[in-house]
Amino acid sequence: MCGRARCTLNAAQVARACGLQDDDADSVRTVEMDRFHPSYNVSPGSYLPVFAARRDVEGSQVGDLCGAVHCMKWGLIPSFTKKTEKPDHYRMFNARSESVKEKASFRRLIPQNRCLVAVEGYYEWKKDGSKKQPYYIHFKDGRPLVLAALYDLWKESEGEILYTFTILTTRSSTSLEWLHDRMPVIFGSKDTIDTWLSNSPLKLEAVLTPYADFDLVWYPVTPAMGKPSFEGPECIKEIQLKPSVQNQISMLFSKTSDNNINKCKAEPEFMKSSDVFSENENPKSLKEEPAMVDTKETQV
Repeated sequence: MCGRARCTLNAAQVARACGLQDDDADSVRTVEMDRFHPSYNVSPGSYLPVFAARRDVEGSQVGDLCGAVHCMKWGLIPSFTKKTEKPDHYRMFNARSESVKEKASFRRLIPQNRCLVAVEGYYEWKKDGSKKQPYYIHFKDGRPLVLAALYDLWKESEGEILYTFTILTTRSSTSLEWLHDRMPVIFGSKDTIDTWLSNSPLKLEAVLTPYADFDLVWYPVTPAMGKPSFEGPECIKEIQLKPSVQNQISMLFSKTSDNNINKCKAEPEFMKSSDVFSENENPKSLKEEPAMVDTKETQV
């Protein structure tokens, strides 16, 4: 799953990560970017820059392939939500890609409301008894992760229109499944980005796949970032784990590598950067993805 992220990117950097060339990225249309607060520890309910190439996003025009960078709130609020209902951004901050066609809140968004979220990295927690150790997952070369997402708009009782989005998840890649069974859908090529942003029909299972390349790396960070108010550069500072914990991680990863010896050869550097995916990012406030998306969603 994906419930915490780092995003300090400006609009041009977001547009460039999502496939625009330098000149187009520098002049990309922006919508409500003044609401965005750059942070090393973004959680659901916060505003993030979202790239959408749809005409119904303010700032885009019919046939305009460049789209716009629109600041939206993380945590989908379906448009059919009652105007008097208090929005719960933790309910649908993730959506399981395997079941989006079955959910009323999501399937109607697939044809027209596909979008992208660019972040520098995201966090997951490893549960060890009563303790949970956060890890920071990012690309080795520092380029942004481009995540698949869906957006919607909701009109509240006072008439204000609120744009919100959910990040799609998929099963973990082979190298990460021993850490967590879910990961966000990360697009690794311009072709997949263009396909996702296009209006053309697509086979979701062919696009929303686990990112399996070995340039996705990870390391442990301070548990203090479990608090959303802890949002500075210290969030991504690598820490040293106790030898017993590190040995357990190495042993688990070694077993995974042995099982896939014919597919790849694990290198010491990759093993060192192995992150540990976990159940939840904020143990006190977040629920497991199946309960949020599958159980509650069926009540809509």
